[in-house]
Amino acid sequence: MIPAEFKYLCPSSVDEAVRMLIQEGEDAKIIAGGQSLVPVLRMRLAAPTALIDIGGLTELTGVRDDGDSLLIGAMTTHYEVQRDHLIQDHAMLLKLVTDTVADPQVRHRGTFGGSLCHADPAGDLLAPALALDAVMIIAGPSGRREVPASEFFVDYFETALAPDEILIDVRVPKYTGWGAHYEKLNRVAQAWSIVAVAAAVQVRGGTIAAARVGLTNVGAGPVRATDVEAALVGQPATAESISSAALRASSGDSYKDNLARVLTDRALMAAVAG
Repeated sequence: MIPAEFKYLCPSSVDEAVRMLIQEGEDAKIIAGGQSLVPVLRMRLAAPTALIDIGGLTELTGVRDDGDSLLIGAMTTHYEVQRDHLIQDHAMLLKLVTDTVADPQVRHRGTFGGSLCHADPAGDLLAPALALDAVMIIAGPSGRREVPASEFFVDYFETALAPDEILIDVRVPKYTGWGAHYEKLNRVAQAWSIVAVAAAVQVRGGTIAAARVGLTNVGAGPVRATDVEAALVGQPATAESISSAALRASSGDSYKDNLARVLTDRALMAAVAG
């Protein structure tokens, strides 16, 4: 199908992009890499009156060291996240998750921030952002504000972004030396997850000192498996302890509930193994 007619705008700065959003009203949309929005436009599931293309805003690209955390520009592509040495040194879980996103063509065009703003509960990046306590840095008409991932993902395809706001950066604490793994079950290669688990574990002297676990596609948004995390801390890094904790990933009896428990067990075992 052919998309509905729209106005195409190219701002030269974040502030100009915000002004365009205000001027064009609630029916305007930001377009970044376009890997999520363009298919929706072609199917006429969305018909914005204006598209504001922030692809030329180089200020929104790259990964920067910010002391005890990393700042990831919203326009940083999946390909760049995969290969960034700061990500590999301090947030390996993000690299492992991004490796599974779609295919090389999509990873070269799709953006880190765009995936988070699309808020598809089956999307790969939401669960690790939640598990790693990421913070979204947002620009709007009142200036900048910060929203933790736990408050950013509101519902299916819905975030805390107001119509006149733009995600500009994502702050991720450093997890230097942590083991990490992303366990993903899908029907065919490069497809959306049926269920997936993002896990990061810190082991000291054979004991689990800290753990972060996020679940993909088990609800209206990403789910933080806090019961699993609490059950792991202070326990020996053994298969028995991990399997016992993984049972807390879900209390239901559905297919997805069972998958969540099994995949949590696998993800944690792989993360501990390093």
